[in-house]
Amino acid sequence: MAVRVLVLASVLIFSCFAEIGHGAVSFSSLQRTLVVTASHRQGLLMSVEDKITVTWGLNQSFPAGTDTSYRTVKVQLCYAPISQVDRAWRKTEDHLSKDKTCQFKIVEKPYVNANETLEWTIERDTPTATYFVRAYALDENNHEVAYGQNTNAEKKTNLFDVQAITGRHVSLDIASICFSAFSIVSLMGFFYAEKRKGRKAEQ
Repeated sequence: MAVRVLVLASVLIFSCFAEIGHGAVSFSSLQRTLVVTASHRQGLLMSVEDKITVTWGLNQSFPAGTDTSYRTVKVQLCYAPISQVDRAWRKTEDHLSKDKTCQFKIVEKPYVNANETLEWTIERDTPTATYFVRAYALDENNHEVAYGQNTNAEKKTNLFDVQAITGRHVSLDIASICFSAFSIVSLMGFFYAEKRKGRKAEQ
């Protein structure tokens, strides 16, 4: 019994240390070595309908070998500060395991030492908000080791607004109107038929 308790305690302690190690990556510790741009049409963007063209790659001003540990690139759609006010579920935290700034994955793929471009359609479940795009470089342990974003450090430039889909479509509206009209006509026909039956019964 004592041996089982000791083994269980050891596993719990190991798990705790593993969790601490995983959550120890802080955003402030990362170098901004990636260059990220996001292009789109002017004005309010609509989910499902509009697209964003994202480009990312290593900043060539850094010395050769800077990206030696990079294995994967994860590109995400992130909330701008204006859309985080009074919304704790979107709060920015320095510890990336707790950070809620970037909640929507655009793409995750193996890292290559070259500029890459992707055209991404804004997904249906994207909430109405103001956004920017950020890319993380991940190492072989899937830990963030560097980043880049299409906005400045204060996250105030090159932002864009997205309008969530309402769920209403013209075809559904037409079908609803037709169904309502059919219901009214059917109801009138029913009352007319009942009235005729009543007259026949009286005669």
